[in-house]
Amino acid sequence: MSRMPDHVFLEDWDPKDPSVLQDQISAYDNMRRRCPVAHSEAMHWSLFRHADVVRALRDPRTYSNEVSTHLSVPNGIDPPLHSDYRDIVDPYFSQQRIDTFEPACREIAEGLIGKLPIDRAVEVMSELAQPFALQAQSAFLDWPAHLHEPLRQWTIRNREATLAQDAVATAAVAQEFDGYIRDLLETRRQATEPADDVTSRLLRERIRGRLLTDEEIVSILRNWTVGELTTIAACVGILVQYLAEHPNVQQQLRQMPTALPTAIDEILRIHPPLLTSRRKTTRSVTIGGKFLAAGSRVTLMWASANRDERAFDAPDEFQLDRNPDENLLYGLGIHVCPGAPLARLELRVIMEELLAYTEWFSPQTHQPPVRAMYPASGYFETWVALG
Repeated sequence: MSRMPDHVFLEDWDPKDPSVLQDQISAYDNMRRRCPVAHSEAMHWSLFRHADVVRALRDPRTYSNEVSTHLSVPNGIDPPLHSDYRDIVDPYFSQQRIDTFEPACREIAEGLIGKLPIDRAVEVMSELAQPFALQAQSAFLDWPAHLHEPLRQWTIRNREATLAQDAVATAAVAQEFDGYIRDLLETRRQATEPADDVTSRLLRERIRGRLLTDEEIVSILRNWTVGELTTIAACVGILVQYLAEHPNVQQQLRQMPTALPTAIDEILRIHPPLLTSRRKTTRSVTIGGKFLAAGSRVTLMWASANRDERAFDAPDEFQLDRNPDENLLYGLGIHVCPGAPLARLELRVIMEELLAYTEWFSPQTHQPPVRAMYPASGYFETWVALG
């Protein structure tokens, strides 16, 4: 096989083609069956099969996470420094901290759901999913309530800049967010008494004998917050829409609420909230019959791998007895999502409260959902009726 640099490969597909963006998950399913290791100008090498994605996740020495020009702690750091950062980050998501946060999380969910009307259709993303993600994350970080509206507006601008693929606007939005964090750091430093909130604790963290820099703290909080505000909101929309469209599953969970954690992971396997992540090869490899030179950029297709028929029999079917170890919802290997315990708590709580508040909910057939487009997944809008 000819060993050529990326730029001379023929394009196997176009991830930005309107037919792909219209229904990304179906398009990725088709690529997995047709061309499981595919090249494109936009995504370079894409891995669609579960086994190939797992191979990359289990070999971080070959598939490097250091792909961005911006500092990204800890997910954009390779070993051995990655382990030092994870030693700092992981305790913030310990089971004890998650258990302590549950009452506040439930209070937020109850407050939002209690305001939902029974007598009209509800737009899930704007009336529930996005406010919940914003308020829950702010509460977990002990951020002031006056940041809620600026952060809500920031998420809108961030989405618009990303969809428009406007590099200048994207950079400006990122700088704006970093400004919020730096202001918080300065406020915490000027406090007369040391606090024990997350931001204050990060100011006292040390790595290899020195305090974390402001740049490192901003990166950590950016990763936590941006992931929370976008991904958790997407998850809530996906879960509500799926249960609205599948009343048999909804009824099963009303009768068996202890199955919710497993059910949530399974629904989010069927309709993944995360589409892709990036890697870069540190050496030449052959995968799926394709030769990738050292330095090749690689896109892991989460939204395809978690629907691979080779790993999940009848992948579109909701099955509570699947092997959870195969589900890549929160990743695998050294870069598995540190915030997975928090995400699982939040999603369980919001769905418990919604099921408890309602006797049923169903889709609004005259207001079909509006699918999100790359790089987002889930829905921009989805309407349900509550009863």
